[in-house]
Amino acid sequence: MPAAWTAFHEQYYSAYLAYAELQLGDRGEAGELVHRVFVHLAAHWQRLMREEAPMASAWALLKSGVARHLEERGRQPAMPETAVFRNVSRRVLEDVRGEFAAMESALGLYTAIARLPERQFDVIVLRYVLGYPTGDVARLMGVSDATVRTHCTLARRKLGRDLQMDTGGDGDDDDARR
Repeated sequence: MPAAWTAFHEQYYSAYLAYAELQLGDRGEAGELVHRVFVHLAAHWQRLMREEAPMASAWALLKSGVARHLEERGRQPAMPETAVFRNVSRRVLEDVRGEFAAMESALGLYTAIARLPERQFDVIVLRYVLGYPTGDVARLMGVSDATVRTHCTLARRKLGRDLQMDTGGDGDDDDARR
């Protein structure tokens, strides 16, 4: 394997696995899926490296793999019901300084997050659920830090509107891992 692929695998495997597990609701299925994604990336590494945005392409491959896996099994994303998501709900609420405290009941927050547009959903999940700082989210998704902050701001506004709450300030003011 090329050294760059090995470094990519070491840096991103755990994040890809955490995201897939959150969506699939099963660590074993997520592990198999992420393994297949990395095997595909290894087989097509040189072509991937010639792309304008290889990180974005790798992220898109993971997301399409998750979507295909769910579709083939006639399932919906497990995110609102996933134990991992429920276990971090209190930390999510603390990270956004109590802005969404009233939303925790009846999975209202989880359902609202699941309805976000795709990029906003990814940013909220990676930042606040999985705890990655803005720079890491940007690298994972193959976008700029500013793009992550914009998606975060838009998502927080949409969540506030959907749940009829004032979310306070705009933006991505704190990194999730402090």
